[in-house]
Amino acid sequence: MNPVSMDTVRADFDRLAGVESAGWNHNNHYHPFLLRHLPPHIGQALEIGCGKGAFSRLLADRAEHVVAIDLSGEMLGFAQAASAAYTNIDYRQCDVLEWDIPRESFDCIATIATLHHLPLEPVFLKVRDVLKPGGVLLVLDLYTAQTPMDYLWGAAGIPVSRLLKVLKRTPRQSQAVREAWEAHSAHDSYPALAEVRAAADLHLPGAQVRRHLLWRYSLVWRKP
Repeated sequence: MNPVSMDTVRADFDRLAGVESAGWNHNNHYHPFLLRHLPPHIGQALEIGCGKGAFSRLLADRAEHVVAIDLSGEMLGFAQAASAAYTNIDYRQCDVLEWDIPRESFDCIATIATLHHLPLEPVFLKVRDVLKPGGVLLVLDLYTAQTPMDYLWGAAGIPVSRLLKVLKRTPRQSQAVREAWEAHSAHDSYPALAEVRAAADLHLPGAQVRRHLLWRYSLVWRKP
């Protein structure tokens, strides 16, 4: 997998910020699952690729302080506007691999649908170093189907997704949203689960990598 340039990713999500509306989607469907791996109260939290800040606000309900970073200034503008009531969220526009973060700074690090834009091993090394002992890493991301089981789960996800969209009353995507996602998808790529597991085994021993419906996987790791 060869991640695209960060300038391209930034431009894509600046465009998406202005057209995509809030509501249920395949990513926030798994927010409750991720939160179940955290205690009721945590200290310092970091979200990498926070977008419009939906999960950052959920973290802020539990954390003393949340640092939420994203490449897209447009996304961060929406996040800040929606988070006016939260005084414990610090939004920053930056690339996590270029940010000089002190070691053992965070009790929780979360990243949703962002990891596939980054080289796996360098980002695993980064988060391993800046997570405090006993801290939790939460990852939700997309993967590319490679094995028969991957394809089976992918096929099972189609009717589930359709049913959930009906139950959640998800509006039909506008043409502008579809075009923006199609433009992004043209140069986007995802790792195979085997790649994720191999990198986790090397740098995050004991990490739990789990395949989910809706074409996602999760990775949960608690630093010794």
